[in-house]
Amino acid sequence: MKDSINIGIIGLGLRGIDNLRLILRMDDVHVVSVCDLREERLNIALETVKAAERPMPQATTVYQEMLERKDIDAVCIFTGWNAHLPLCIEVMKSGKYAATEVGGANSIEECWETVRVSEQTGMPCMLLENCCYGRNEMTILNMVKQGLFGELVHAEGGYCHSLREHISIGYEQGHFRHVQNRNRCGELYPTHELGPIAKWLDINRGNRMLTLTSVASKARGLNAWVRENRGADHPMASCPFTEGDVTTTIIKCARGETIMLCHNTTLPRPYSRRNVLQGTRGIWSEDKNSLYLEGISEKPHTWDPIDNYYEKYEHPLWKEYRLGGKLTQNQEGHGGMDYLVERAFFEAVKAGMQTPIDVYDTVTWMAVTCLSEDSVAMGGHPVPIPDFTNGKWFTRNDIVPGLYCLDEVCWKFFE
Repeated sequence: MKDSINIGIIGLGLRGIDNLRLILRMDDVHVVSVCDLREERLNIALETVKAAERPMPQATTVYQEMLERKDIDAVCIFTGWNAHLPLCIEVMKSGKYAATEVGGANSIEECWETVRVSEQTGMPCMLLENCCYGRNEMTILNMVKQGLFGELVHAEGGYCHSLREHISIGYEQGHFRHVQNRNRCGELYPTHELGPIAKWLDINRGNRMLTLTSVASKARGLNAWVRENRGADHPMASCPFTEGDVTTTIIKCARGETIMLCHNTTLPRPYSRRNVLQGTRGIWSEDKNSLYLEGISEKPHTWDPIDNYYEKYEHPLWKEYRLGGKLTQNQEGHGGMDYLVERAFFEAVKAGMQTPIDVYDTVTWMAVTCLSEDSVAMGGHPVPIPDFTNGKWFTRNDIVPGLYCLDEVCWKFFE
């Protein structure tokens, strides 16, 4: 177990700088190299490091210079989506742990190549899916593992978030969502909702996703927003956006469960991840912020606020960090989720162990994007979801226990 580690960061856009600020508050993680194609973003990163009174890192526009260094243990990738997995592949080939921000995969082949390289090099590749470490999501995980929902039957989730200005006008700053919405039509951002669901349903460890079917509505929201807010003569007012305003995906699992995902970022609406989990003994609804558990809820057919369940069922990781004062809502990134997912990665690097979101999880969740594109293009025809574990999903017993484990609740580490 190392006392501290050295990391590099590739990609210094808005998300990259946010993550850099958070990492700079971790005394055992040393940022020794930063990379971006844009000199102005490198300067912002260096100013951020200087303000944190940490040692100045190498700054480069050529990421290969970072990968050649032998003193770097891990690399975090915060670039635009299309570069995530290709960069992960190169990072692992250089003998370093790879971590990447979320976003969908470009192709099934790059997913398979990511798995092959991870297996060949022994280097983990972790998707930094912060929603897996949300307070509600981890509370539900704890309740699922204790059997309170009975046998799980169905789950739902979505990325429903009005991002019309970012997507339609963001092209002026090279915003990555713009090019995705102009050129792709499918479930563009599946992992926020799918990550927690996959852990609840034991995906890749006793269960797997078999097929998906996706359909997309027409695309009108972005053009309407630009006309109303920037005028009919703005170049984006008539831009032929490809991504439908609402994309719905249905997934069938090997154990018989179904999953419904929704992508909705170009229409007016409040933010929601739309999580629903239905079992034979109860149901959880994020939008209601409530549960109903048969035989446990106070009144039949009546929702209970999840607040009523925290005292007894809050995940011990959240309880320990919240009561220990290490997490402050809205201070550590997305209410604490960013801090926890990054600590999960860095602790694995320090220990030289597998990451709690492994390469099979990473590519399985990310593959939904390109698979949904195929299904939408074929009018909602079902498409098979590859088994990236190559048959290991029903015999795997390689859970790495610890504080940040997402496959079981490791109580002994909290005693």
